[in-house]
Amino acid sequence: MTVRRLRTALAGVSLLLLPPLAGCGVLPGGADGSRAPVTVMTWAPSGTEATNRPGMPAMAKAYARYVNAAGGIDGHKLRVLTCNERNDPAHAADCARRAVKAKVVAVVGSYSQHGREFMAPLEAASIPYLGGYGIAPEEFTSFMSYPVNGGQATLLAGNGQQQARDCAGTALVRPDTTTGDDFADLLDSGLATARRARAADIRAPESATAYAGAAEQARARAGDGGCVTAVLGDRTETFFDSYRRVPADGRSIRVSSVLGSVGQSLIDSTGGKSGPFEGAYLTGWYPPAGDSVWQPMRDVIEKYAFGDDDIDPADPGAQTTWIAYTALSAVIESLRTDKITAGTLTNALDHGAEVDTGGLTPPLRWRYEDMQGTPGFPRIVNGDVTFQVVRKGRLVAQRKGFVNVAGILGRPSQ
Repeated sequence: MTVRRLRTALAGVSLLLLPPLAGCGVLPGGADGSRAPVTVMTWAPSGTEATNRPGMPAMAKAYARYVNAAGGIDGHKLRVLTCNERNDPAHAADCARRAVKAKVVAVVGSYSQHGREFMAPLEAASIPYLGGYGIAPEEFTSFMSYPVNGGQATLLAGNGQQQARDCAGTALVRPDTTTGDDFADLLDSGLATARRARAADIRAPESATAYAGAAEQARARAGDGGCVTAVLGDRTETFFDSYRRVPADGRSIRVSSVLGSVGQSLIDSTGGKSGPFEGAYLTGWYPPAGDSVWQPMRDVIEKYAFGDDDIDPADPGAQTTWIAYTALSAVIESLRTDKITAGTLTNALDHGAEVDTGGLTPPLRWRYEDMQGTPGFPRIVNGDVTFQVVRKGRLVAQRKGFVNVAGILGRPSQ
C-alpha cells in the first residue's frame, strides 16, 4: 500500500467516524487491497470473404500482455475479451450483447461496418465505444462513441483533396453496399477543393474474385491524366490485379487509394518499385509506418505478440487499436481510483480527459467543445489525415505533417 493511498483511506475513516482499521486495512478492489481488474472487449471480422481485421484483436491481446507485465494500468490488470463479428450484422449484435453480459467497461479499438446493430446494445448499457476503426456512420453520431480518427469519411475526402491537384479526372471503384454508397460524395468533397469534376462512381461486389469489368470501366472513365481510386478493403488487391491486366493504351493514369485498402505489404507483394503502385497516392490517418513515432508499438509487437502473424505494424487497423488502448490507459491513469466502471470512464471522457498519443494524432479530447461540428459526423474530434506516396516501392510522406479535412466534409461538390 502506498503512503498516498493509506492517507486517503485513513482520512475517509475519520470523516465517517468508522472504527479504526485493523492491521494494514483493505482498500476497495481486490480482497488483498489490490486495484480491481479492468475488462474490455475488442472485436473485428476474421476469416470472411470480405474485409478482415484479425490484427486488431491480436494487437489488443499484445497490449494487455505489455501493460500487465508492468503491473497493469495504474495498478489495474487489463483483461481483453475478443469477438469475431464476421462482417455480419447479427454477429456484430451478438458481440455487443456479449460485451454487455461480461460487464466490460468499454469496447476498444474495434472494427465493424454494422454500427446500427452493435451500437444499440452498447448505448442501452452505457458502455463507451472507444477508438473504433471509423467505418460505421454511427461511430460519428452516437453519444457513446469516442473516435480517435475521422474515419473512412476523412480518408475519402482527403484522398480527393490529394488527387485534386494532379488528376484531370477521377474514377472511384467502391463496394456496392450501404456503407459504400457515401464514398463518392465524400471523395467529391475533396476534389471540389480544386474545382475538379465529380468522380465517376463505379460500384463493385465487395466479395468478388475478379474485377475485369470494373477495371476496364474505371480506366475508360478516368481518362488521360486521370486517377483510378479503388476503396474495396481486402478486395482492393483483387481489383488492382484485374486492373493491371487491362491492355495498355498509351494513356497516363495514376492509381490511388486509402490506407487500409492498400498498404506496404500489398505494395511489396505486387512488385514494390516495379509494381503497379509505384507513384500511387495514398491517404492515411497517421504518419507513415516507417516513422519513428511508431517505435513503441513495434517494440511491444516484437516482445509481446509472440510472433503472431496477424499483426502487421503497418496496418491501420492494428495502429488504430494501439492508439485506442493508449487512450484507454491515459484515461484510466487520470482517474486514480481503485475501481473502473463504464460510468466513470464515460464521465472522464465527456469531461476533458486528454490523451497524448506521442505524435500519432493530435492530442485527443471528447468534450462537446472538442467536436469539430462536421455536418453528418458530429463526433469527429480528429479530422487530420496524412498524404502519402509510393516512391521506390516504399510508402513515404508526400508532404510533412497532418492535413485537416474536417471542414470540407459535406461541402457541396462542383
